[in-house]
Amino acid sequence: MWDLITQNKDILIVSTNFGTLIIWLVYAQLLYSGFRRQRSPKLIINRGSKKDINALCIISNMSAEAIFISYVFAEIETNQGTIELDVTDLEHISSEDNNSENDSDPNVHGDPIGKLSDNTRQGPLASGGYLHIGSFNSLICRIGKEEGLDMDGHIPRGSLEFISISILLVAIYGPEKMPVGAERRFRLNNKNSKYSLTPEDWDTKLLTSRRQRIKLNDRVNRFDS
Repeated sequence: MWDLITQNKDILIVSTNFGTLIIWLVYAQLLYSGFRRQRSPKLIINRGSKKDINALCIISNMSAEAIFISYVFAEIETNQGTIELDVTDLEHISSEDNNSENDSDPNVHGDPIGKLSDNTRQGPLASGGYLHIGSFNSLICRIGKEEGLDMDGHIPRGSLEFISISILLVAIYGPEKMPVGAERRFRLNNKNSKYSLTPEDWDTKLLTSRRQRIKLNDRVNRFDS
């Protein structure tokens, strides 16, 4: 047995070194995967409190570090095209139009001067933190109002039909120079003159590739111009 080992020691040494190399490569891959996962942003867009059109739109930051929310966009897909609106800042109304219903709606605020959180959704969101941007109902009504649509509550009148609503977040994460994004689409089904709200996918789509970030940057520049 010892003679056999002695005769094949070179092969055994090469095999041992190769096996050690494989182990270190696997270990390095695990370390890199853990580091990459820790450095990758993880944002979740979901409905909360209810499951219909009156559900709150909740944004959660499950990243390892805080993020800075720069923009929040809402887009409605219709049978006649898409309608997109920047809903980062809260909607302000005059004091004479303010009422108890609007007071409870975080999308509407009567005083444009006050705390930053009373005027905009822009700002840092800590790791493990969450916020809501109002109900899907209020977002749809705001888009209808801004676009001058003929609406009956959250239902458009005439031949116009809403198909889905998408929420897009644009944020800055860590030392990254380009923005990152998160998007989720919810289907709208008109049942007895009231929309149901169903997520199209079980998870939020993250926009973190270089190509997606360039598109996000172009999209923001289009709104800012």
